[in-house]
Amino acid sequence: MADTVPSPDGAGSPGRGRYGEQVFRPDRQGEADRIDLGALAYDDTTMARLRALGAGPGWTCLDVGAGTGTVARRLLAEAEVAGVLAVDRDVRFLASHPVPGLTVLQADVTAGDFAPGLFRLVHARFVLMHLPSPQRMVARLSRLLAPGGVLVVSDAVDLTTASAPRTPYTRAMRAMWEGLRDSIGTDVSLVPRHPELLREAGLEGVAAEIHVPPLLPGSPISRFWADTWERARGAMVGTGLVDDAELDEAVRCLASSRCTGLSPGMLTAWGWKSPA
Repeated sequence: MADTVPSPDGAGSPGRGRYGEQVFRPDRQGEADRIDLGALAYDDTTMARLRALGAGPGWTCLDVGAGTGTVARRLLAEAEVAGVLAVDRDVRFLASHPVPGLTVLQADVTAGDFAPGLFRLVHARFVLMHLPSPQRMVARLSRLLAPGGVLVVSDAVDLTTASAPRTPYTRAMRAMWEGLRDSIGTDVSLVPRHPELLREAGLEGVAAEIHVPPLLPGSPISRFWADTWERARGAMVGTGLVDDAELDEAVRCLASSRCTGLSPGMLTAWGWKSPA
């Protein structure tokens, strides 16, 4: 649940990136449930990667744009890390699920004075894609790594390319990306460059992977997109790529076995700070 405002280093810009305040309002009924549907679709993959990178006892962790805190709590319960600082611009969902070892901080990570300390793990999922300058944010997050620490960033990769079949689902997905770009500044077109940004920030051992959850009737990811489309309906219809009837058809498609398209993938990239 990332958000941006104008900041001294230019990481934010007026009128763009207003993620929580224009489309996905945290005070809107059911928003925590929508976020948790995404967590159900992606958390196992995220945790498998964090554990494979060594997250475990003794590690201090920063979870940026922590949402409802599912990853932060699993780091504590399953990886048994020493502690997690969970940061978001709106922490109502984090504050409602306190657990030992979890520290909640309400903050704008793009602000020039954001300096919460150094961490063995810095994790940001579905954050950079909402910011006007992912490059600046990667550089900033890399500076929060302790020597030998790892930065892990994940964002969506659009798979509804020009060669994808033209279906109600693909039309709706294309309208969503265009509508979100125009309304709140979300841009996934540069997400494949994340590994390059990590290398530019001076990190070592950079690598990446993509996970694509299947669109199955009633699955968390199918329900997540249906709910997301309903909340973004105005922005989507405003693109002219779909009308209300076509969007309704796409939502029905997600609930049926006829929806054979590819969900957006989650690209995860990571890199290490030199221990020296």
